[in-house]
Amino acid sequence: MNARGVVFIHSSPTAVCPHVEWAISGVLGTKVSLQWSPQGIVPGAMRAECTWTGPVGSGGALAGALRAWPMLRFEVTEEATPGVDGERYSHVPTLGLWHGRMSANGDTVVPEDQLRAVLAETPLSQVPGRIHELLGTAWDDALEPYRSAGDGAPVTWLHQVG
Repeated sequence: MNARGVVFIHSSPTAVCPHVEWAISGVLGTKVSLQWSPQGIVPGAMRAECTWTGPVGSGGALAGALRAWPMLRFEVTEEATPGVDGERYSHVPTLGLWHGRMSANGDTVVPEDQLRAVLAETPLSQVPGRIHELLGTAWDDALEPYRSAGDGAPVTWLHQVG
């Protein structure tokens, strides 16, 4: 079964851009050439985004491949497929990689077992902070300026070779 999603490279050093394309190519099994544009927030950095289609689980594979360059700011989404939750991966150099489940409308979903564990194991005064961790709030806050800087940027459409 195939899934689809989006890769957002919010910030990459220019010298790393070809490596990003090679990493995505390696996961999807097809040559990838992204349309890079300057990232206005970080001087000398570039940004790109692409939609992708590939086997279920490709989102995690893409995030794992991109994680090899810790200076990247990126997000990878994978839409839900029958019987499989959607996912989002966010990476910020100072925070590392965050992973969460996604609903059909893009909301982060925190599973009941994780909420029960927070309630059972976390002092009451620390519960809000743990919930923010589960929601990826720090990653969203750090990436939001980069997301806005990408409005209107070109998008590349990718499909895995069958």
